[in-house]
Amino acid sequence: MGRHHTAVLGASGLVAQRMQQRLVNHPWFRLSAVVGSKRTAGASLDSIPWGLEQNRPQLPHLKVLDAEDDNLIAHLKEIGITVAFSCVPAEVADPLERNLALAGIAVFSNSSAFRRCDGVPLVISDINPQHLADFGSDGYGLACATNCTLIPLAVPTAALHHAFSITNVRMRSEQALSGAGYGLLQSQSALDGDHPSEIPGEAEKTTAELLHVLSAGFEVEVECRRVTRMNGHQIFAQVTFAEPVTLSEVNAALDAHNFTQALLDCPSAPLRSMQRVASIDPEAHLWGNGEHFLSDPDPTHDLKAGMSVVIGPVRMVDSTTVEFSAYSHNTIRGAAGGTMLLAEQAYIEQRLPKQQ
Repeated sequence: MGRHHTAVLGASGLVAQRMQQRLVNHPWFRLSAVVGSKRTAGASLDSIPWGLEQNRPQLPHLKVLDAEDDNLIAHLKEIGITVAFSCVPAEVADPLERNLALAGIAVFSNSSAFRRCDGVPLVISDINPQHLADFGSDGYGLACATNCTLIPLAVPTAALHHAFSITNVRMRSEQALSGAGYGLLQSQSALDGDHPSEIPGEAEKTTAELLHVLSAGFEVEVECRRVTRMNGHQIFAQVTFAEPVTLSEVNAALDAHNFTQALLDCPSAPLRSMQRVASIDPEAHLWGNGEHFLSDPDPTHDLKAGMSVVIGPVRMVDSTTVEFSAYSHNTIRGAAGGTMLLAEQAYIEQRLPKQQ
């Protein structure tokens, strides 16, 4: 199979630029089109201000297409686009994502527009990859990644849910400014600590998506807050079980959790799903690849960097309750990288449209 011609929905947003960055050297996908708003439509891609901390990579010479152009889909089909990565707000994603999928383009979305909608898989690849089984089977290919806050909670909780009977999960989050996009990330007042700590609707989304991806019905209590940190979402969780467990059993369950062997062969899959540490350092542990923590990552070449979930410390509160903290890169594993991994899974499972 050759490289699929790919479109990114989003020209100037943080996650859109993360996705562009990841596509520059991707072995399976080629960045062949970028779709933007009226503000960016018609501009050359290299003229769009670059906001990521890494230098702008050598992006292809493309003109930004207009998301509101009535002929957009016909043009994308004409240039051979088979895959689209959606990194646009929900109000733009609906109906654009649906229309692209109906036209036979496989859409992998970071948007919330169609999460938990009937017939649309909501997938974390090391938790519920089987939910992608019907993707594209009826010619309609649209799959969603989850809310970025969910990743550091869902991955260790999934490992525990698989091994034990959970009755209750409590979580509080400390979420980076980049979770709100460039608006907060590039605001000096926000970097100085002047920003809202409450995140409206985040707890409700996180709760609903956790139960959805785990196909679970236990009780969940969630509190989400923004902190003055550029990148990385950290959570502090307490999980209660129906029966007594030991710390060694909990650690064994966490250590056993991983991607399937087939998914470990994907370019964006980390070497292991989780890395356990004695204590999380939000700066030093941001760019984990499953085995090591990178101090000077290059996401245009190393697609595994920032894709692991870090967990630690883990301790027993009593015989039926465990506490842990977990951490992940919100714009990599929680956004662009996690969404790309869904497309890589579809690629190896041969669920993508045939290339022209």
